[in-house]
Amino acid sequence: MGKYEPLGQFLRQQRTREVPLTFREIEQITGAKLPPKAQHQRAWWSNNPDNNVMTKVWLAAGFESAQVDMQGRKLVFRRIAKAPEPAAGFAEPAQKSYALKPYATKDGKHPGWGALKGMIKIAPGVDLTEPADPELADYYDQKYGPERR
Repeated sequence: MGKYEPLGQFLRQQRTREVPLTFREIEQITGAKLPPKAQHQRAWWSNNPDNNVMTKVWLAAGFESAQVDMQGRKLVFRRIAKAPEPAAGFAEPAQKSYALKPYATKDGKHPGWGALKGMIKIAPGVDLTEPADPELADYYDQKYGPERR
């Protein structure tokens, strides 16, 4: 159980749409002091799940922070319509799995192998590996040394 999980349990037990709490009450619920940033930076209370560990706890409990009053050291947790589901992978939705047919033919080649046969003609004497720009070839020869064959 994480340091802030008691807050999540507390919020899940609430039946009201809004739960007003002071910073001190949150510390009493969690049994731990809030970090200094929570006391002085309003952004710490944002609903960005990457912000801090405690944010994930209240979001998982189905609440978002609102009406943050830094001077009064209090805020309101407001119930959200649906608690976010834990994301699988890189936050991708679950995908159906389908039985895949093997692509290889009897000779082990992909069915697309040879599909363009006869569509492209290469003139005799053309070397497809020769650089298109002779100056570029000279540059690379100077920089890295002549090509070894």
